[in-house]
Amino acid sequence: MEKILNGRALADKLQDKLKQEVSEWEKQGKRLPKLVVILVGEDVGSQVYVRNKERAAKKIGFHSQVDRLPETTTEEELLQLVETYNKDEEVDGILVQLPLPKHIDEEKVILTIDSKKDVDGFHPLNMGKLFIGQPDKLPCTPYGIIELLKEYNIEMEGKHAVVIGRSNIVGKPMAQMLLMENATVTITHARTTNLKELTKQADIIVIAIGKAEFLTADYIKEGAVVVDVGMNRHADGHLVGDVKFDEVSQKASFITPVPGGVGPMTISMLMEQTVSNRRAD
Repeated sequence: MEKILNGRALADKLQDKLKQEVSEWEKQGKRLPKLVVILVGEDVGSQVYVRNKERAAKKIGFHSQVDRLPETTTEEELLQLVETYNKDEEVDGILVQLPLPKHIDEEKVILTIDSKKDVDGFHPLNMGKLFIGQPDKLPCTPYGIIELLKEYNIEMEGKHAVVIGRSNIVGKPMAQMLLMENATVTITHARTTNLKELTKQADIIVIAIGKAEFLTADYIKEGAVVVDVGMNRHADGHLVGDVKFDEVSQKASFITPVPGGVGPMTISMLMEQTVSNRRAD
């Protein structure tokens, strides 16, 4: 019988803990944490993510400001806005919601954010710290996955973990964080020729490729732990992950649902890193 890795339940627990901490600061008359989210354009998925972030910040009780900018915003205007928040001592976290419109260079924007206020963990300086084993700000999705595995006492040390996907947002940092937990890690991707052979050896599989229900039961061994980062919609609007849940859950010892698995944890780690910046002041 499969066991559900309930990201929503853990996210609620973590957010309640942060709420207590922020409430104590408020009683003591201390400045509360502040997160600024910049959303450019009308991307539907981005708008949903931003609303969820706003909701979490409100629940915890700290300041959350969302700057909703039109699609026509120039790169220069966006960079100037980021610089303004870099200099604002009241702002603890800056997040520019991706993807950005095509005329704006995402890399340049990420590079402009003060690495100390980069609560998304994407700045090259923070990525570099992670890859030399001295992490500071972490990419929130892999961070949330590690916390979820720890919550369920899933042993990572000495286990074979296969990461499917090599993005800078999930795949690469996920592999590094698993390495730091002393797992043996294999990174696979679209050009991997023997994917099924590799995944069938895996004790832990993390998949983030954006292909609806790609991972079926014949890709995993009995008792594997499966973490699904995918968020895909069928034509009827039904939300599914990269894993064929009904099938794979019969063989997996632990599995994340979609929704309610990785997503809520990503937002919680963003909140944690914003509060952590205020904590460090």
